[in-house]
Order: sequence, then C-alpha cells, then structure tokens
Amino acid sequence: MTDTAHTTEAAVDANSVYRLMARAFTALRIFTGLVWISNALAKIFDVGNYDWGFFSFNLITKGAARGIATDASAKTYIKPLGALYQHVVLPNWGFFGTFLTVAELAVGLGLLFGVATRLAAVGGLLLLTPIWVMLWDRGQYLWTYPAEDLFPLLLLAIVPAGRVLGFDKYLAARFHGRWPF
Repeated sequence: MTDTAHTTEAAVDANSVYRLMARAFTALRIFTGLVWISNALAKIFDVGNYDWGFFSFNLITKGAARGIATDASAKTYIKPLGALYQHVVLPNWGFFGTFLTVAELAVGLGLLFGVATRLAAVGGLLLLTPIWVMLWDRGQYLWTYPAEDLFPLLLLAIVPAGRVLGFDKYLAARFHGRWPF
C-alpha cells in the first residue's frame, strides 16, 4: 500500500470513531436529560412512586428531596455545609424547593435538546455535589452518586455533546465557533 492509501484509510477510521463517539455522547446527553426532567416533573406533580405492573420505580419529589437534605445535613461530618443546609436551605424550603425544581427542569431541557449543554451539566453538578459530599461517610455503595450522576455530568460538562442532534450546533455556527457550550 502507498502512503496515500494509509493516510486515507486512517482518516476514514478517525472519522468513523468520531461519529461513533459523537453518537454515544448524544445518547448519554439525552438519557441524562430525561432523568433530570423526570425528577423535575415528580416535584411539579408531587408523584414519586410508580407501579406499572411489570415495572415499578421511584422519582424524587420535593418532599423526598427535603428529606434527603435534612438527613444528610443532620448527619454529615462537614459541619459548615450541614449548618448551611440546616439554617438557610431547609428553613426556606419554599424557595429552595421551587429553585431545585426549576433548576432540574432547566438542566433536563438543556441536556435533552442540546442547548448550552455544558452549562446544563455544570448546573447539575452544582446541585448534586453538596448532597453527595454530605453523604460521603454514610456507608453507601461506593459508586452510587459517581456512576449514576456525577460522572455522566462531568463528561457532558467537558464534551460539547449538544453539537450533535442539538441546538448547540446551530448556536456554535451563529457565533462562528465561539459558542462555549
């Protein structure tokens, strides 16, 4: 084979790998967006338990979120963070519960439709990280938060996944490639 043939073959392989990875990140983005939207809707409609006969599952309602925050803040060894939740967040749960719902909906829609995808992922990380940190010492399964929530969001914060089957593609073109999301 000639050097030109090797170069062309390598370029085709690189393009194939790029397309495959782009599709994989798009699937991750859409799935993660659906997770966030479903939990936001559980808070809006205050329905967290579902039994479809063949399939049962739970989502996090406002009440469940408050319970998680109350428990985590009362038992954490990180006293300043626990105090912040006990003295600011929980006494003002009317505001913070609504903020959480709107933020989850924004994260979910941003990820689902690929709009400011990186910003949406960072927003999700900012919402989850304090609770995760407060629950470090609780003896939970090691990979619960990292594998299910934090790692996918971290990847989506790094990779511009909204540029495939998302509106970030059009926004990047409109801003001449300077669209940071």
